[in-house]
Amino acid sequence: MAEETSTLGERPERPLPPVRDWPAGELNATEFEPVLAELMREGPLTRIRLPHGEGWAWLATRYDDVKMITNDPRFSRREASVRQVTRLAPHFAPRPGALAWADQPDHNRLRNAVTAAYTVSAVKRLRPRAQEMLDVLVDGMVADGPPADLVERVLEPFPINVVCEVMGVPVDERQKLHDWTREIISTAGGAEASEQAKKGLFGWIGEAVRERRDSESTSESTSTSTSTSTSTSTSDGDSTDVLALLGDAVRRGELGLEEAISVAGPLQIGGEAVTNNSGQMFYLLLTRPDLLERFRDDPASRPAGIEELLRHIPHRAAVGLPRIATQDVDIHGTLVSAGDAVYVSYLAANRDPDVFPDPDRIDFDRDAGAHVSFGNGPHFCTGAVFSRMQIELLIDTLLERLPGLRLAVPADQVPFRQRTMIRGPVALPVTW
Repeated sequence: MAEETSTLGERPERPLPPVRDWPAGELNATEFEPVLAELMREGPLTRIRLPHGEGWAWLATRYDDVKMITNDPRFSRREASVRQVTRLAPHFAPRPGALAWADQPDHNRLRNAVTAAYTVSAVKRLRPRAQEMLDVLVDGMVADGPPADLVERVLEPFPINVVCEVMGVPVDERQKLHDWTREIISTAGGAEASEQAKKGLFGWIGEAVRERRDSESTSESTSTSTSTSTSTSTSDGDSTDVLALLGDAVRRGELGLEEAISVAGPLQIGGEAVTNNSGQMFYLLLTRPDLLERFRDDPASRPAGIEELLRHIPHRAAVGLPRIATQDVDIHGTLVSAGDAVYVSYLAANRDPDVFPDPDRIDFDRDAGAHVSFGNGPHFCTGAVFSRMQIELLIDTLLERLPGLRLAVPADQVPFRQRTMIRGPVALPVTW
């Protein structure tokens, strides 16, 4: 267990560890990042420098420290939003009011505006519609016959459609938004391409929120688009799609327009994560006969197995967003000074042997429910329940409808994304 952390007292400061460059190099399939593995071995806190931004930052890798830092108000996201902290992304210009960069109490105010779209009951209402959309995609792939690219035919369009349903995006606009979000999460196109994609996405969202704000009622604004988009609704008929909720919040004065746009953008981008996470999961299942056989022969093991796969897969490259220490903090005898930038690694926390024994092994009988793949603390992923629902539907539907599903190429010929913040296969050629 980690030592108790506190504001710095009389404990003597230890020498600073060296700053390690963390290159965004090529990675093989689902391998765990070797640089991160080294940093985990070097200590509970190390210092890193990423390809972009300025200076260096602390990196916390142990499970208890990751949970402490992400729950402790002494580590501020807002303060990090106004500095060019060392980072993986080539372009950095946080929007005012962005949920990801908010501290309490602003964070709750922003998040509460869209909470109704992400409840357990909202998931239950959307699940039949999500199953319909998935069935159409699988029907088409089966009708065309093998081989097929599982990413292109199912794993990419399905999460796009689901997130757009939740957001309230019309069908004929979805591909455009997907192209923008793909560019935003890539590090290959450079700062200019990323900035242009952000302008396109946030500009579109701004128009959509303004339209809903200016409508006489949310129900009127959503009913005009029923030919192209199916809105999630509550039992009394009120729309709960994200854009409608944000339009209502702006109309009531609970959010500013720019804040509403900043809340919506990352939620739309978040749909890309399911494509890549499920792609990694299916790659593992199709290259590990023991795992696939367990899922096929024992459907009751799938919920626990999915949590173990979520724990195991390296869902991102390097690290996410930083925080800034607002006070001096002692962590394991190391002084983190006020003003220091701090990153946490959820990937490393999920491989902490003190919490997950033999962490590199995939064990469907393990209790992996304590994983932090969806984050921790106030910034826990808003769409976690929707992500789990989509992954469950994908695994159940594909394994039950295609019992002979297997790779159509050798495992080492499956191409994986490089120079991107979210890891996953570019294509997954399969047959059945």
